[in-house]
Amino acid sequence: VAGVGVPQITAISNVAEALKDTDIPLIADGGIRFSGDIAKAFAAGANTVMMGGMLAGTEEAPGEIILYQGRSYKSYRGMGSLGAMFKGSADRYFQDNNSGNINKLVPEGIEGMVPYKGSVLTILYQMAGGLRSAMGYCGCRTIDQMREKAEFVEITAAGWRESHVHDVKITKEAPNYRQEN
Repeated sequence: VAGVGVPQITAISNVAEALKDTDIPLIADGGIRFSGDIAKAFAAGANTVMMGGMLAGTEEAPGEIILYQGRSYKSYRGMGSLGAMFKGSADRYFQDNNSGNINKLVPEGIEGMVPYKGSVLTILYQMAGGLRSAMGYCGCRTIDQMREKAEFVEITAAGWRESHVHDVKITKEAPNYRQEN
């Protein structure tokens, strides 16, 4: 909507550099889809991550369960969505909703549905396990070591596809991985 922004890792790295000599923690907010994204955020300088989209669809998340084409989904509403802004989050986006006129809001998020994922405990277990694996591959015992040893390499879209599952139709979903179209 606004047409401003930078890739998430760049944003984290830039803010981490700006906060280097402070005690202000850095929260990475956006782009977390897999445990590897958490590892990259920590390596780039984040102290913690927001996982709204990752945890949407869990039993504990707000929203009703919807059966659609034989699969269970949960309704999802981002904080910048029209519905959320109308219910009270408009002030986060410097918009006034005192008039009660929904047509005066400019949403920056969406409403929809996400696959139902079961308990949040399963998701958190998988994310922690994936983070531990990433740290092990990097030879790091602590997140601070990951920040010190981090090396980022830019890859092409073809390289990204090659580094993920390809040329196979997944028939049994894993709790920590999904193919994206």
